[in-house]
Amino acid sequence: MLWAALWCSAAASAEIGQYIVVNRMPEGNWNQARPETITGQGLEEIKRAVAASENANRRVGVSFVFSYLKTNEGTVVSSLKRFLAAARETRTPVLVKLDGENWWQGRPDLWNWWDPNAPGYDPANRHNVEWTGWGPEHAVRIAWRNWGRQIRVAPPPNLMSPRYRSACREKMEVLLPIVVDWYRDIPDSEKDLFIGINLGWESSIGVNAWYYPDGNRLLTESPAGDPQAGLDAADVTARGQVQLGHAALTAAGIRTTGAVTEQDLFEVVRRHLEDLSRTAREGGLAREHIFTHAAGWRAGELLYDAAVNDYACPGWSFYHFANDPAKDEGVQRALGRSGVDRWAASEWWLPQPHEYDLWYGALKRTLADERCRFVCIYNWEGIKNSGEVLRAIRAVVDERKDR
Repeated sequence: MLWAALWCSAAASAEIGQYIVVNRMPEGNWNQARPETITGQGLEEIKRAVAASENANRRVGVSFVFSYLKTNEGTVVSSLKRFLAAARETRTPVLVKLDGENWWQGRPDLWNWWDPNAPGYDPANRHNVEWTGWGPEHAVRIAWRNWGRQIRVAPPPNLMSPRYRSACREKMEVLLPIVVDWYRDIPDSEKDLFIGINLGWESSIGVNAWYYPDGNRLLTESPAGDPQAGLDAADVTARGQVQLGHAALTAAGIRTTGAVTEQDLFEVVRRHLEDLSRTAREGGLAREHIFTHAAGWRAGELLYDAAVNDYACPGWSFYHFANDPAKDEGVQRALGRSGVDRWAASEWWLPQPHEYDLWYGALKRTLADERCRFVCIYNWEGIKNSGEVLRAIRAVVDERKDR
């Protein structure tokens, strides 16, 4: 369609070099369930603290996560509109992250297969969650995650369930036009306010929602008694816990018997991210504005390659290799196959002291490849009181390429 062609043309003509993006933590001072918390002041807070210049090489931006299966649709829509309006009001570049896999507790009609006294109950929901074996009788009711501390979460989605996939597409088809219309309506001189959208969230099976032995029984007991073993990242199939993935592999027609392999899990995640990316393209976004979010937990593992598809630019998390993508075997292999001219550090954090030299060096190494469109620091709340980190961000943004 003509408007899609114009969209791509305007996007290409308005680009600058790179962005250092800071993610505001969901359910911090900003909360998608309370749209009024998302304000221009919240964007200005970050810009004032960093105090970087605006130049044609690098700029500071802000990211926020919209989990579309967590909160009712009307509220998420209001929050997204406020975020985009605040971006234009304050001249702040923004990255829109759409999540449908890590936080989906707002859709018990998809995952509650066991409790007839709770909302959404339907025994058929066994097919929308993961299994520990080959059959719906192995469906899980609970999972665990560790993002700084171990917590209980809803059972992991079956990424290949037709009902789950439809739910993701339906919500994206509501949210994407809001972004497309916003971008189309702003003048060419402000097109650089849109960094893009980010899809997936360290997409994987058994990592950000793993299952302990006899976990279903533990659901009825106090969390104080939960195991604390965590994950074995080197185990690329089960991650040291109960093997998951049987439901997705069955639904995808990949296999229904035998041992789950690394190739199997990679293929499920690849298809998942490809479907999300295709939906974004069909919704009117240009490829250069669509970024995936994958990750690897063992050097060079196959899961890195799941970030690459024909509809989006690849992106990964960086918490290791001193945040030097040039030394990351999995990233470099995937970039060599991608055939695209840009990629992203979709989630980035330096697990070292908040010292200027460390942060300055790590940010410089991440952005050394000019194809890196942005680095997204997780989260603002972890750095806002660190003058050393803010000074490092400012120095990297202010540097000119010709120095």
